[in-house]
Amino acid sequence: MNDALSLLQPYPFEKLRGLLADVQPADKPRIALSIGEPKHPAPQFVADALSTNLQQLSVYPTTQGIPALREAMAAWCERRFGVPAGALDPARHVLPVNGTREALFAFTQAVVDRSADGLVLSPNPFYQIYEGAALLAGATPHYLPCRAENGFNPDFEAVPAQVWARCQILFLCSPGNPTGALVPLETLKKLIRLADEYDFVIAADECYSELYFDEGNPPPGLLTACAALGRLDFRRCVVFHSLSKRSNLPGLRSGFVAGDAEVLKGFLHYRTYHGCAMPVQTQLASIAAWNDEAHVSANRELYRAKFDAVLDILQPVLDVQRPDGGFYLWPRTPVDDLRFTRELFAQEHVAVVPGSYLSREIDGFSPGAGRVRMALVAPLAECVEAAGRIRAYLERL
Repeated sequence: MNDALSLLQPYPFEKLRGLLADVQPADKPRIALSIGEPKHPAPQFVADALSTNLQQLSVYPTTQGIPALREAMAAWCERRFGVPAGALDPARHVLPVNGTREALFAFTQAVVDRSADGLVLSPNPFYQIYEGAALLAGATPHYLPCRAENGFNPDFEAVPAQVWARCQILFLCSPGNPTGALVPLETLKKLIRLADEYDFVIAADECYSELYFDEGNPPPGLLTACAALGRLDFRRCVVFHSLSKRSNLPGLRSGFVAGDAEVLKGFLHYRTYHGCAMPVQTQLASIAAWNDEAHVSANRELYRAKFDAVLDILQPVLDVQRPDGGFYLWPRTPVDDLRFTRELFAQEHVAVVPGSYLSREIDGFSPGAGRVRMALVAPLAECVEAAGRIRAYLERL
């Protein structure tokens, strides 16, 4: 067996199951705010596109995908992130993937130079795939703490030159999981300059980019920064997008990677061996989703209503703020986050994730300790019920 497997920590939900294994919950319906799985209805027109193309089950898909899909993805990037028309060549700058999770992992295997003593930098707390991908690629994870006083973004100015010099991949997540923080446009520009200076790839995980609150002010992404800098070769910049959160399609397993053509050329070569081509019927359904914004706007409205209602209930009794984007709350707990999680489950049958399960302790500090992640993915009434139960628990403390 690969000896690097021994370096992988249990996944947060495995830890959560262990934490709650001996807890007898209250006799109330269980409400899960733990897993970030969208529960809003999938768009019917996407399901129709999938079902009407089931004859494509008899076709071997290509790793690069059909041209119409890559064209739809490139056009969406142009509309959404202000990329000049024609700058993204669908044949060179875009590659379909089966959701961002598998793509983030595989991308790291393809990009890391195993002969170098390389680092993979990521925010802390973080999506655990970043860490696991780095370890199995033979690189060393390096964690950048996301503190409240810095808007829950890493303090990139504090990263030493010797760390940047060893960096091979910098993972960004904006809006962040679990913090919901956005990386500002000016920061993205500075990071591109650092990537040029120290020769590393920026891998921007933007799977929550379409969940934001101001309908008239969509948040920027890495491609926005490239366009603002006139960097239309997108060198050293790669973005990851998915239909899972944007379109409530986590089971479709459909997304894309876009950016640096030379990096994607190598990644495509890797993927031809990886055996991960997207089925053609899924590609055709994905085209329908990327070409429509009405369902995405309606989706945001559902989340806005939940955040408004839940924050009205919780803010009088809990240190919690509206995030910049995404669908998570990241409150500070008045007691240890493990105790909070166990007692809330026992007394109110509401499941959340301890923040310490989503971060690593470095030099005696864990930026997730004393916080929990709450995913507002359930229907409005269920989220309101959960908030009421959480408030009742807090008022008994």
